[in-house]
Amino acid sequence: MDPYSAEGELINIHNHFHQGQYQEVVDYGVSTLSSENELPARVLQLRARIALGQAEDALADVTGEKEPELQAIAALAEQALGNSDKAVGIIEKLAESAAGNTTVQVVGGTVLQAAGKSEEALALLSQHQGSLDAVALIVQIHLQQNRNDLAVKEVTAARRWAQDSLLVNLAESWVGLRLGGEKYQQAFYVFEELAQAPATSSVRSLVSQAVAELHLGRTEEAQAALDQALKKEPKFAEAIANLLVLNVIAGKDGAEQKTLLEATDAQHPLLVDLAEKSDLFDKAASKYSAKVSA
Repeated sequence: MDPYSAEGELINIHNHFHQGQYQEVVDYGVSTLSSENELPARVLQLRARIALGQAEDALADVTGEKEPELQAIAALAEQALGNSDKAVGIIEKLAESAAGNTTVQVVGGTVLQAAGKSEEALALLSQHQGSLDAVALIVQIHLQQNRNDLAVKEVTAARRWAQDSLLVNLAESWVGLRLGGEKYQQAFYVFEELAQAPATSSVRSLVSQAVAELHLGRTEEAQAALDQALKKEPKFAEAIANLLVLNVIAGKDGAEQKTLLEATDAQHPLLVDLAEKSDLFDKAASKYSAKVSA
């Protein structure tokens, strides 16, 4: 039986992870799990700890371990600590010796994509055998590549065999936010249901709801969702970034949010993109000089 299926032992901890409820994953009771599910549960808890900023502790826990799953976790922790080259080196070795391991595929794909090695990540992930975690990551990579067509193809194929899985619903919603139109509303329903139910709510689902609200032109509702997220986690970079975007859309000054985002995550993609565009503008402007009529 698939441990992540509706009847599997790991369905709840797996859903907590993908709902962004990382503390619930860390606190999840694993003492009653069957022996074959102990390692997958440990992997989820280690990934959650890294997501919570506890990469050093997670790395210490897996240092010296021989299982490829835990070596992949070591790479993920190294990357979170800023040691990208070392992380990629670990994954490249695992890709040669344990490419058929699902955790190596998913965690390795995560590391490679974060390092800008999209094609290598996709090559590793493409070897999966019915892993929705791999499917979800493949969809995210295609969206980052602006290959909406490939993302749609991946989700459509997964829907045939995974039906109403949480991950398929999430992946379909990510694609919906990119495609637009009536897909915005469909994505909103998924994110709003997750964000507002106490059992599934997290800062990430609240930000996702806010993004959907923004696309639908509902700025007040987006503001409310972001306020909820920042109340839960005041320094959550994605909430701050989206609040900055919201303020600009609403014609408000976003300087405070920009300063806060710089202090929270100086390399956030929004800040990097803004800096790049500012530089391009300055270069373009420098080619022209003001002309004054005599």
